[in-house]
Amino acid sequence: MFAGVALQLFFLGRIALMAALDPHSTAFQRSEAWRVAVGHARGEGEWRWRQQWVDGEQISPHLWRAVVASEDAGFFEHRGVEWEAIQKAWQKNERRQEQAERRAAQNPNRATREPKVVGGSTITQQLAKNLLLSGERTLLRKGQELVLSLMLELLLDKRRLLEIYLNSVEWGQGVFGAEAAAQRYFNKPASRLTAYEAARLAVMLPSPKFFETRPGSAYLARRAGTIVARMGDIRLP
Repeated sequence: MFAGVALQLFFLGRIALMAALDPHSTAFQRSEAWRVAVGHARGEGEWRWRQQWVDGEQISPHLWRAVVASEDAGFFEHRGVEWEAIQKAWQKNERRQEQAERRAAQNPNRATREPKVVGGSTITQQLAKNLLLSGERTLLRKGQELVLSLMLELLLDKRRLLEIYLNSVEWGQGVFGAEAAAQRYFNKPASRLTAYEAARLAVMLPSPKFFETRPGSAYLARRAGTIVARMGDIRLP
C-alpha cells in the first residue's frame, strides 16, 4: 500500500512540473526509441527519428481543431474521462473474455491468446498512457490510466494538455509531434498546415504506422474530408 501511494505521489509531482516545464520525452517514445535502435542494430531497418517540441502558437489552429474533431469531440467539455464510453468498453471486454473462455473450453489443447483490453479513451487518457505508462493492455494499467487522467485534468488546463499531446503523439515510424509530422508529410512547419493537411494528420492518429505506408489511401482522403467539415464546430479556448 505504501509503495502504491508513493507511486501516485511521484506521478502527481511529474504532472505538476509539466505546468511549467515541457516534457522532453514520454514513456512510449523511450520504448519506441529502444525498439527502433535494437531493430537497426540487427539490420532490420534504417534508423529514423524525428521530434521537435514547438510552442502551441507554432502549431496551426487547424491541427488543434482537427485532432479534437477526430479523436475526442467532447475534449473541452469532459473532465478527462467519459464514463459512458468506459462502460461500453467494459461490456465489450466482458464479451471478449466470455468468447475466449468458450474457445478455450472447445479446444483445450490449443493455445489461446488473452483477449485485448479496449477502452473508450479520451485525448487525456491517451496522453496519460503515452506520458507515463507502458504499452501493455491490462485492467490494472487501464485503472492507473484513469487515475492519471484525473490528475492531468486537475493540474493542467485544456490548452496545455492538448499542447503536450500534439507535441508528443506518434505520427509514424520514429515520427513524434506536430512539427515532425508536418515536415515528414508536407515539407512545411506545423504552423503552416492547411485545414485539409491537418485533417489528414488527425485521421492518421489511431494507426499512424499503417497510414504512413498508404499515403494514397481512399479511406484517409474520405475521412479527412469528413473531419474538415466538423472542424468548424470546435471552439478553442
